[in-house]
Amino acid sequence: MVIGERCVTWISFHEIHVVHASPTTTEALARIGALYALEDEIRGKPIDMRRSVRQARAKRLISELRTWMEKALHRLSSKSETAGAIRYAFSRWRALTRYTDDGMLEIDNSAAERALRAVALGRKNFLFAGSDSGGERAAAMYTLIGSAKLNGLDPELYLSTRPQ
Repeated sequence: MVIGERCVTWISFHEIHVVHASPTTTEALARIGALYALEDEIRGKPIDMRRSVRQARAKRLISELRTWMEKALHRLSSKSETAGAIRYAFSRWRALTRYTDDGMLEIDNSAAERALRAVALGRKNFLFAGSDSGGERAAAMYTLIGSAKLNGLDPELYLSTRPQ
């Protein structure tokens, strides 16, 4: 999953920092934080503006992040978790930086993850949908409810309203 890889990569630096805080993880999080601060500035703006700001500012920050990570990787033990997180980021660099060329893309997939949280939390209950057709009905209902929410509609009212 290309978009999901961005979120997983940045989260791994945070998880390492929580367990084994170091100057390297602190610096990595500060650099990643600068990218998110830029996104906060342009959130909700027109697509063309987001793309141009990213081209002008985020690409430079990302280039500096990569250069810094290359230097940090040479200083770290090859077996350290931080080195592993850096190598993981390098192996997915194209996916990580894809958003800078497209004003429609987000920096991470947090919105999609939040939307799927209810499905993930209820997964054990769905195991007993009764049959394949029951599972298909549940999927259709989730689609309708999710679509209603995305369009700013009250799902309960939307589903209970009869067409004229």
